[in-house]
Amino acid sequence: MDNFKIETAQNITIQQNVAPLSTRIGAFLIDMLIIGAYYALIIYIVNALGYLETENIYVLYTLISLPVFFYSLLFETLNNGQTPGKYFNKIRVTKIDGSKPTFGSYLIRWVLRVIDISLASGSIALLTILLNGKGQRLGDIAAGTTVISEKQTVSINNTLAVDIPDDYTPTFPQVTMLSDKDIQTIKELFLKAKKNNNHKMLLKLKLKIIEITGINSELNTVEFIDIILKDYNYFTQQM
Repeated sequence: MDNFKIETAQNITIQQNVAPLSTRIGAFLIDMLIIGAYYALIIYIVNALGYLETENIYVLYTLISLPVFFYSLLFETLNNGQTPGKYFNKIRVTKIDGSKPTFGSYLIRWVLRVIDISLASGSIALLTILLNGKGQRLGDIAAGTTVISEKQTVSINNTLAVDIPDDYTPTFPQVTMLSDKDIQTIKELFLKAKKNNNHKMLLKLKLKIIEITGINSELNTVEFIDIILKDYNYFTQQM
């Protein structure tokens, strides 16, 4: 399932990590197992108490079935977009713009489960999700929601690490005055500024590094920050 990006009114780009279809199916199966276990436990208790012979047994079963009927609505509303199945699979219902859904959004999703899942045994939901590209079944489209994965995919750009050759020679030993948090912030801002050709941000970043470390260099801004990142990695690897 492809991810997609949302541009907010504040010009902030949000990347939605759409939950894979297989993960959503897995979450659904876990929820079904929980519901099945609930019914099995209730039937066992009812049998043990001898209620099967009473004339009010159908009323009793109706009351017992209410939590199951409202299962997804209750859990998603009270547990920030997660049923137990979604929780174990680290996926969550969210608004398409990344904000938290309202109760009305959860309600619309829940009502349209009848069409998406119940009436067509899930085939409509599967088809809609596959064709939509944003992880949305009919209920999500109507509610303006989707289901995202909270599992983080870590790449070298999300860590402190940068590629340095085996015979690398460091230039600025003063980089050891910086912390891991400093370097992570520097790397994130550096990559973002380079991508957007933001020379002002690059210059501010260079001046801040000089302020902290006392390094004096005539290198151009991009080369200077690149060496800072490599030098820090070199020295931390020696520790």
